[in-house]
Amino acid sequence: MVSGPSRKWAYVRIITGTILGGVLGFYVMHRLEISYKEKMNERLKKYEAELKNREKMEELEESL
Repeated sequence: MVSGPSRKWAYVRIITGTILGGVLGFYVMHRLEISYKEKMNERLKKYEAELKNREKMEELEESL
């Protein structure tokens, strides 16, 4: 059976590991979310540019 100081040290290690794991998990998910948002914004800009090009081409075709 675990004695007093050893049990106390075990609790400290468990609590510390839980807190550090939570902080690390939060940081990783935060970075992934930022990366995903940047990627989606780039795709949206490309899509909008493509739509504008299509509209210009359609206007040119209609004018001819």
